[in-house]
Amino acid sequence: MPRAYRYYSPGCIWHITHRCHQRAFLLKFNIERQRWVHWLGEARRRYGLCILNYCVTSNHVHLLVRDQGEGEIARSMQLIQGRVAQEYNQRKRRTGVFWHDRYHATAVDTGMHVLRCCSYIDLNMVRAGVVQEPGQWRWCGYEEIIAGRTRGRLIDRAALAETLLLDEAAGLARVYQERLAYLLDQQQTAREAQWTEAVAVGDPEFVEKVQHMLQSVRATWQLLASGEQDGTVCLKDAAPAYPDDFTVQNGVLTVNFNHFQDATC
Repeated sequence: MPRAYRYYSPGCIWHITHRCHQRAFLLKFNIERQRWVHWLGEARRRYGLCILNYCVTSNHVHLLVRDQGEGEIARSMQLIQGRVAQEYNQRKRRTGVFWHDRYHATAVDTGMHVLRCCSYIDLNMVRAGVVQEPGQWRWCGYEEIIAGRTRGRLIDRAALAETLLLDEAAGLARVYQERLAYLLDQQQTAREAQWTEAVAVGDPEFVEKVQHMLQSVRATWQLLASGEQDGTVCLKDAAPAYPDDFTVQNGVLTVNFNHFQDATC
């Protein structure tokens, strides 16, 4: 797995993934998943974490958030990771590591890119063969995205609609239901490594900005040119020296980032 990038910038959308130590199924029981969700809610309440989606599986978690620029992501992850591990060890009378290394964060472009990432998160347990549709898995954001709720609310549906470039949250349920129904009908639920391994995913202009923001990171641009992802690029780790301008060779788009000045997302 590549290095766990954890650079944040106001307005950016980040897909965060974190595995249990040695891929162990430390989240396999409902009590463990419930406590993770509980502390996610506490992070929202304490720090104003803007949650767009999430999923808790048996051995890893997914979290889609929008950076508010107040350091809330780092504080939230510290709270959730620490309390979940502490409570688990106390219940099991256990000592040792709960989480595997550091969590990984991938910057995600707005619009269709967020929709693809959000769908990927909710299809996790379908992909694993545990359920047939995301609504059957209690520990993800699908039902709240569709129906919303007031008590115990986690997901900021208005913020999610905004990142999807929708005029208002009222159209969110229809768009998202149609999206998931299409993917299930077409059996497009396979793993897509860019969502958990890339530094950034989106249009070229967006990826340029992320690369400039992460000036110390040397990476290659991979052109995702299959199916509905035509034109999407993702920033991958460990690049050779950059050429002077954009070139596409063997499906890999590379670029010299020295001339880019805009570091916002």
